[in-house]
Amino acid sequence: MIGGGALDRGPWAGMLEELGKLPAFLRRDFLIAWSYRVGFVLDMVNILAQAVLFYFVSLLVDPRRIPSVGGVPTSYIAFVAVGIAVGSLLNLGMGRMMSAIRGEQLMGTLESLLATPTSGTTIQVGLVLYDLIYLPLRTGVLLALMAMVFDVDFRLSGVGPSLAIVAALVPFVWGLGAASAAAVMVFRQASGLVGIGGYVLGLLSGAYFPLTLLPPGAEALARLNPIALALNGLREALLAGTGWEPALARIAVLLPVAAVTWLAGTTAFRLAQAHERRAGTLGLY
Repeated sequence: MIGGGALDRGPWAGMLEELGKLPAFLRRDFLIAWSYRVGFVLDMVNILAQAVLFYFVSLLVDPRRIPSVGGVPTSYIAFVAVGIAVGSLLNLGMGRMMSAIRGEQLMGTLESLLATPTSGTTIQVGLVLYDLIYLPLRTGVLLALMAMVFDVDFRLSGVGPSLAIVAALVPFVWGLGAASAAAVMVFRQASGLVGIGGYVLGLLSGAYFPLTLLPPGAEALARLNPIALALNGLREALLAGTGWEPALARIAVLLPVAAVTWLAGTTAFRLAQAHERRAGTLGLY
């Protein structure tokens, strides 16, 4: 909720006031991450380990089992490189906001945070802002590593359409993250349930193996998964250079689903916040 003073000065002043709070979240999370400097090094090592692992897995995969992308044959290492990037986005959306809320609960700061004259949207953005900046950099390092070390041929012409597809997917992932945070706020120990949901979405996304390997019923269900739709579009753009027309067609399908998911997730977050305030249990963990 925005404070009364901000409302008196008009909606634009209130919006600017809310935006001015985001650097405080970013500075806090950066200082926490920087205080554990070895974490940066280990994360880079983890990126390298992922690339090496999937490279050796690709040597075991029959190239004929990998479907062509946009009519262009591709290798397993190229196929899975895009899947890893989107999987990281999904993990951020469903995991980071949830873990941030849980962390505030355990530190005893959630009640104080939600008691401030700060909107729920600002809190949601603030809790993941550091990761929203760090994750694209991390993903860029991974894709560059795949291109330089493992000779994956990414099409530069596909960067623009790919960014547009990711932008259309973000509200969907955001909605999932907000709903996950709402579940943790109310039920505390809800990470297992959220983890199962993330696992199912990942399994049915085609991130690490072609959807054609799934049983017929599961394959048909998987093709309705917005993550799978976005992945197919990203692979077409980055690996086949199919251009804007196919990307825009996928975005047209993604946007309504993403909008509904975002609205449902943010509404669930607000309802959870209101419920905990009425019950007086915001300080419990």
